[in-house]
Amino acid sequence: MNGRFWARHAWTGRLESGVLVEVAEGRIASLEAGSAPGDAVVLDGLVLPGLADAHSHAFHRALRGATQRGRGTFWTWRQVMYRVASALDPDGYFDLARAVYAEMALAGITCVGEFHYLHHAPGGVPYADPNVMGEALIEAAARAGIRITLLDTCYLSSGFGAAPDGVQLRFGDGSAEAWAERASALKEREHARVGAAVHSVRAVPAAQLGTVAAWADARGAPIHAHLSEQPAENEGCLEAYGVTPARLLADHGVLGPRATAVHATHLTAADVALLGGTATTVCMCPTTERDLADGIGPARDLQEAGARLTLGSDSHAVVDLFEEARGLEMDERLRTRRRGHWSAAELLRAATADGHASLGWPDAGRLRVGAIADLVNVSLDSVRTAGTPLGAETAVFAATAADVRDVVAGGRVIVRHGAHTLVPDVPAALRAAITRLEEA
Repeated sequence: MNGRFWARHAWTGRLESGVLVEVAEGRIASLEAGSAPGDAVVLDGLVLPGLADAHSHAFHRALRGATQRGRGTFWTWRQVMYRVASALDPDGYFDLARAVYAEMALAGITCVGEFHYLHHAPGGVPYADPNVMGEALIEAAARAGIRITLLDTCYLSSGFGAAPDGVQLRFGDGSAEAWAERASALKEREHARVGAAVHSVRAVPAAQLGTVAAWADARGAPIHAHLSEQPAENEGCLEAYGVTPARLLADHGVLGPRATAVHATHLTAADVALLGGTATTVCMCPTTERDLADGIGPARDLQEAGARLTLGSDSHAVVDLFEEARGLEMDERLRTRRRGHWSAAELLRAATADGHASLGWPDAGRLRVGAIADLVNVSLDSVRTAGTPLGAETAVFAATAADVRDVVAGGRVIVRHGAHTLVPDVPAALRAAITRLEEA
């Protein structure tokens, strides 16, 4: 995609004004501050790099607001989630994911890491195309105009060696070798990359973790894993293997610079040092972690130990990367009763460059020559942003997803004046997809 865009203000790592962005073949060919707009598309707000949602389960969007009646825990929520998972088929999954990814685009997200474990038909029988569910997600992202890293997930056990049961049969391939064979058939394309995921140490026996890690290593692909989201996971791992989940993943080659640990909520001091020492990224999902009453993870300790931080919307209780970035700081304030753990620029980097890098797109998430041309225009005259200090603080500490007015992904305009250019009525698409699930 080629084009010219003019930003009244742009965040390039610092605040610049009158920035003319030339795009050639979907990448930034030049950036010139202090320019006049001329015939360029005018982005009359604060332009940021594209946001990266580093951890998504698209079908969880159907649960928004549905689990809030009465009391409960992560485990009671999971039972409701399983009912949704049992109702999905490839067509329904495509419709829902397309709508969810369009909602992401409206929020300024230009790339998603989809942690994909819903592989097979009910009862665990493979579809004629064993990757049809993953292909539905890849196509849904294309139709919504965003990039995707499909983190194809190995899931073999209902818990520390126990056989999968019920809807979990749809998740499993029987062995890590069978998972690797199926995942190897997935093909990357211009907007899609393929990575690996270990669902959790509950779901992948220790003896099979190395197979997943080796698959990712052979491809130089990202590898992600849910880690220590619940205390029960830690207790079960200690009982089964005598070590913490972080130690188990490290011992089997899962952790490292291409790895991302998701949540990392309930860690020991040794776990924190291990994640930092291996340069593993940690993806925090503050809105989901508070929605499910998971707890507050030691984010600042992890970063100081050497871990890079990214952000995800996970269960999509909220799709708003500004809120995730803000939530990271606010949760740390609650945990420590002190303020100012990260600057707005640092939090914005977690939502942009570092998120993209963790998904295998290191050439995205920055406004600089040669980068993928992702531009997100944030309104400066909404009731939330009006009168705020101009800069990264506007986005992180004032704006919400509702303030995103325009989005360019790979040089292509996918949101203009707050409307999606490819999915004309995103709320209607979401309603239709979720109603179909409820009626299944």
